[in-house]
Amino acid sequence: MDLPRTPSMRLEGKRALVTGASRGIGFALAAALAEAGAHVTLAARGAEALSEAAETLRRAGYGADALALDITDIGAMREAVDGLDALDIVVNSAGLARHSPASETTPEDYDAVMAVNLRAAYFLSQAAARKMQGRGGAILHVSSQMGHVGGIDRAVYCATKHGLEGMTKAMAMEFGPQNVRINTLCPTFIRTPLTEPTFADPEKRAWIESKIKLGRVAEVTDLMGPAVFLCSDAAAMITGTHLLVDGGWTAG
Repeated sequence: MDLPRTPSMRLEGKRALVTGASRGIGFALAAALAEAGAHVTLAARGAEALSEAAETLRRAGYGADALALDITDIGAMREAVDGLDALDIVVNSAGLARHSPASETTPEDYDAVMAVNLRAAYFLSQAAARKMQGRGGAILHVSSQMGHVGGIDRAVYCATKHGLEGMTKAMAMEFGPQNVRINTLCPTFIRTPLTEPTFADPEKRAWIESKIKLGRVAEVTDLMGPAVFLCSDAAAMITGTHLLVDGGWTAG
């Protein structure tokens, strides 16, 4: 009898692109991929913070470089992806939130959030899948538990994340024959610069803490292992789905 061997979660020899990588969740996921052995290109708009993030990884002995990029500029994004030497993994952590009651949403806020969270994600997936043809690869979008439930003052944000979940399922059907996998990672509220305004509101913080069954707010480190798993050979048969890292929020 042959002994089954667990597929490796190591990423040596892989080339990864991580967007929104200058801070917060994006930087943590870039660090996770680099620690697992991948060479990581960190992309974000702010060149100074991005350069510091890449240098932090290099000082730790990891392979990393910086790419100043606004992924809402579809032409520039396509050119950047096409210009990479190789691409095995994309982790898209770029995100925007402008929360308000639905009755008060402005067209400007709607368009801005859609442009980052859904439109850019769509065309980044398209460009990445084209680049990965012939060698396969993994695309992972940082979505949200709000792609599966509703939330206070989050109609636009939820619309983008629910859309991202549907997009991922449809693209998995198309990209699968090229051995390109696409999934989403769906965290609960995590302390980052993006969520600080929410945590500063006592009523909203109490609501958050009451919903998380594990009794604590998540940290960026809670996402690092799941992201590496979904980008590795250990998840070779996983595509078109999501992994909730929500502390039980959506369990009921």
